[in-house]
Amino acid sequence: MDGHSSYKIFPLGDQAITIDFGNRIDDALNDRVMALYEELLREPLPGMVELVPAFCTLTVYYDVVYLRKMVAPGSTAYECMYGQLESRAARPHQYQPATGRLIEIPVCYVPSHAPDMEALVQHSGLTREAIIHIHTAQPYRVYMMGFLPGFAYMGPLDERIQMPRKSRPHNIVAGSVGIAGRQTGIYPLASPGGWQIIGRTPMKLFDEKKEEGVLFKAGDRVTFYEITEEKYKELAASNETDLKLTTYNLKPKTYNLQPTSSVAL
Repeated sequence: MDGHSSYKIFPLGDQAITIDFGNRIDDALNDRVMALYEELLREPLPGMVELVPAFCTLTVYYDVVYLRKMVAPGSTAYECMYGQLESRAARPHQYQPATGRLIEIPVCYVPSHAPDMEALVQHSGLTREAIIHIHTAQPYRVYMMGFLPGFAYMGPLDERIQMPRKSRPHNIVAGSVGIAGRQTGIYPLASPGGWQIIGRTPMKLFDEKKEEGVLFKAGDRVTFYEITEEKYKELAASNETDLKLTTYNLKPKTYNLQPTSSVAL
């Protein structure tokens, strides 16, 4: 599929530059982020240190000292990186993940694992059963990884069960499945958090002992299915995961990127 995308380029502090494709959660925008991300992984920019893809932005961290050796007198490291990124963004980009993955996650939605389910019932006007049905009825895309190791921001969430974050963070146990606005996600570790918790999975999403210690990757598709409390206890006690993972072929998408505005300092 051919597509055109406008973008903006701007600095993020004094050692990073961001290209922004639009301020919304959208599969097409995220495809464009990933297209450029894959391009820069294959052919890194001189001075590039790290790439951080997000919903609709890609941030490039760079080595200021290294770049200063490349720039002409009177120019800055940012201007050097800006020129490189703008030049690279002008190319047509093809997004072709090596493989697609559909990961099915078991979730127990009983009250002891879903402390915010009743609040969502009141907020949505739906029954608990209807909420579970809606939450498990569709695949969700992993748009980005953060704020904990293995935490995947997934969506878009059906508008019927959308609910804002809590005004104050609470202590949340590992495996908790939550929602916040148009997103759903799983806490891989115990952590303070503000998402509305509606269930819990016995799956281990982060293992620091493994070389690839996180389960999810940006671009994965994730579905949830309901399990009983007895099944949850069985899986948790046996350290099994009941993981269901399917791989499938993906067609490449090509994007021609057009700037709308940028900031050169």
